[in-house]
Amino acid sequence: MNRKNIVALTGAGISAESGLKTFRDSDGLWEEYDVMTVASIEGWYKNPDLVQEFYNKRRRELADVEPNDAHKILAQLESRFNVDIITQNVDNLHERGGSSSIIHLHGELTKARSSENPSLICEIGYRAIRKGEKAEDGSTLRPHIVWFGEAVPMIEPAIEKVRNADILIITGTSLNVYPAAGLIEYARRDIPVYLIDPNAVNYPGNRTVIFIREKASSGMKRLYELMIKD
Repeated sequence: MNRKNIVALTGAGISAESGLKTFRDSDGLWEEYDVMTVASIEGWYKNPDLVQEFYNKRRRELADVEPNDAHKILAQLESRFNVDIITQNVDNLHERGGSSSIIHLHGELTKARSSENPSLICEIGYRAIRKGEKAEDGSTLRPHIVWFGEAVPMIEPAIEKVRNADILIITGTSLNVYPAAGLIEYARRDIPVYLIDPNAVNYPGNRTVIFIREKASSGMKRLYELMIKD
């Protein structure tokens, strides 16, 4: 019997339950920082030291949190389904929660890369990038993060996963940040789409979406019980 393909699109809300601050709130600030100051290529060119310290702090925070039930339930689904995670998050909580197939659309906090060659990537774990630290090619080492103003290189592999999905789960994202928000449109029209969010989400498309008005962890528990029963 063929196993069905589940694709889960996840965003900041799933990590917020582990204690990580969300990327952007309603006033466009990330703590005391304007988002474009620390999360755009222009911000990097203008003040790289500030950007480095910002992500160094994010790594220190990540080291102190753990995956929550939503991460773990997505991993548990692998016992019955083929599960691919497409995440907008730059943390490693899906990996630590046990998932084995993860596409990071916006990069990975525990990696760094050359500022000249995007394919020259190295693992740094939770440590800080030191001021003036160089990549192997001699360029400045920068966070392996996709900033505003940069291309999203993993969007094409993500589109292909969604096209082949038999079930689509969306949790922790309000479908406001593109191109990730447009992935739902690549799913086949005949598959179930579940959207887990405690708040009302305005989905402008005309496909049928099954809304579960709960936080990521409790919503994933409900969905897991439904899927295992079926």
